[in-house]
Amino acid sequence: MIPTMIRAGLLVLLSAGVFAQSAPPVRSFEVASVKVHEGPMHIIGISTSGTRLEGQAEMVRGLIMWAYNLKNYQIPTGPAYSAVGDTPYDIVAKAEGDGVPTKAEFRQMLQLLLADRFKLQVHWETREMPVYNLVVGKGGPKFKESAPDANPMGRWGLKGRNYEVTMAQATMSEVVDAVANAFLDRPVVDQTGLTGTYEIKLTYTPATRANQEGEPSLDDIGIFAAVQEQLGLKLEPQKGMVAMLVIDHVEKPPGN
Repeated sequence: MIPTMIRAGLLVLLSAGVFAQSAPPVRSFEVASVKVHEGPMHIIGISTSGTRLEGQAEMVRGLIMWAYNLKNYQIPTGPAYSAVGDTPYDIVAKAEGDGVPTKAEFRQMLQLLLADRFKLQVHWETREMPVYNLVVGKGGPKFKESAPDANPMGRWGLKGRNYEVTMAQATMSEVVDAVANAFLDRPVVDQTGLTGTYEIKLTYTPATRANQEGEPSLDDIGIFAAVQEQLGLKLEPQKGMVAMLVIDHVEKPPGN
């Protein structure tokens, strides 16, 4: 059970706004198990089903990224993080109440759990850094909005030397994730202004060492050309202000 003091503290933070509007009550996990992962790491990630959240072989950094909905580059590695390092953890938690939580509620509950079990303390900073702005090209987007009954499940995979992403209900955040997976040298920031969900198909040749050492193919296409030719978007190198979550304190959790 999450301590009342921690729940109350987060409620105060979440209720602070420009117009001091009150926020709805924050749910927490009724029960939660946090254990060091033992054995091979066949599956790594976080999933939710009904009122349950499960994390498999996730490092604390990955847990924080999921809880705060951040990209890897938004959590700078500092001395505070060295206390937990790269130890993987398994988490099984059940939300209080009977209603199925939204993903946003699950994220808030995981924030509470991290503060409780890992004694996580953080603060926000805005830092300037090199980025690629994802913008709409001169001819406009080359994809259409999703159909109301489109399958929300996407398909990600390899075909020969190329990486293929197909999504019928893609948000621009998910498009950014797909583009950023191309091993770019800087973060990708959405500056398209597009707020809907879209049918996306993107095929590109990742700049991996294996591909660099292999034989080139006529089907090879770099991510910059793929984004422009297939999506009607463009990656522009810029410097941008990026919100960063700085870890002030974190500890290894005690045993259950």
